[in-house]
This record gives sequence, C-alpha cells and structure tokens, in this order.
Amino acid sequence: MSDDSSQEQDGLDMARLAAGHDAALNELMERHAEKLLHYLIRQLQNETEAAELTQETFVRVYQNRARFDPGAKFSTWLYTIATNLVRDRFRWRSRHPQVSLDVENEETGASLGEVLPESRPNPGETLQQEERAQSVRRAVARLPEDLRTVLLLTEYEDRSHAEIAGMLGCSVKAVESRIYRARQQLRERLQPEFAPEARPRTQG
Repeated sequence: MSDDSSQEQDGLDMARLAAGHDAALNELMERHAEKLLHYLIRQLQNETEAAELTQETFVRVYQNRARFDPGAKFSTWLYTIATNLVRDRFRWRSRHPQVSLDVENEETGASLGEVLPESRPNPGETLQQEERAQSVRRAVARLPEDLRTVLLLTEYEDRSHAEIAGMLGCSVKAVESRIYRARQQLRERLQPEFAPEARPRTQG
C-alpha cells in the first residue's frame, strides 16, 4: 500500500472508529503497530516496555478517537502520542533508577545496524558489523532524550523536519539544531571506535 492510500485508509478507519466501529482499531494496528514497536524499542532500549507502550499508544488512540482531526496525518498523531508516553516513561525511570536501561533481547540491538552498510560477506565481517551495530545502539541510547527522539524520527521513521516540529511542539529550526547536535555527539562517541587510526598497530 502506498503512503497516500495508507493515509487515506487511516482517515477512513479513524472516522469508522469515531462512529462506533471498534474493529477499525484492529485495521490501524495491523498497519502501524509493528513499525511503532521498533521505534519504541530504539527509544527505550527495552523490548518489554516498548511492547507495553505500543499497546498504551493504541489505547490512547481509542480513548481520543473523537478528538482526531480528519485533516491531520494519522501516523503523525500516533507518533506524537507515543513520544509523549516515552517522555512520561523516562520521568518515571528517573524516579526509579533501579530500572535497567539494557536491552533485554540482543536481537533488538541488531536493528540499529540499519545505519551501517548491509552486507554479509563472511562470518568474521558479520561479527564485526554486529559489534559496530551494538556500539551505535549504545551511543544512540546515551543521547539526551530530546536529541535521541529527533534522530530516531528523522533517520528511522523518515519524518520531515516540519512534521517532527509539529509532533514535539517546537520550531523547524530547533529540530534542525537538535539533529545536528545528535549527529555531532554520535560522531564524537563513535569515532575512536570506528576510525582506522584508532586501531592498535601491529609491530614489524
């Protein structure tokens, strides 16, 4: 399904949902739940919490179905709800610091390998790519929340700067500044690990 037809179908399903056809929520979840889950995993670095917030996001969609603007893009509204829930979860974590920030499932870490070249020439190089993907995942996870959010939305969710600005309630200029700072911090953290000159030299 193309983006345009998907948006049109989203609008129709939200109208059905607002009219009392609860089954329309299942259609929306089929189209968006998996992608939203991956976004939340990257945000929270915890698959269980991400699954919980994915469900909670669609609960909020249902609860606020009558408030949805038919002229708006559903996916933007959906990700705005999810991002606000992420903020709430990080506030909760700050009050409960014993919660682990580590990814519970190692497989989810590999998803961040999307930022690296995709190739599997041999087991040795595959292992190196997986190690790099883990390094990128950790570096992204350590970014401040505001920088991490804009980076994930632009790099992984392919959202425009204007769309992100609307979701976060800030200016496009602020979004561009945060993306620049996020990329700069990532480069600084990853350069020692990825730069050829950082590797130990062999004697002889």
